[in-house]
Amino acid sequence: MAKIDPTWLEAFDKELLHLFAIDHRDAGMDEYLLRCYADLPPSDAALAFSNDYDLERDDALWPRPGVPV
Repeated sequence: MAKIDPTWLEAFDKELLHLFAIDHRDAGMDEYLLRCYADLPPSDAALAFSNDYDLERDDALWPRPGVPV
């Protein structure tokens, strides 16, 4: 089995942190689960993972300052 590309994983973690305030370790993702999403671009993978596991955006309950409600 192919290893997860470290560059992809770093970009994926950045997307998860930006959108959901977690990284893959916080989400409990192991290498098997990461490989399920590794064929997607990191931003698409983060959104697909969030849809599959019902993650809430980090600003879902508390809008960011300056963003109209």
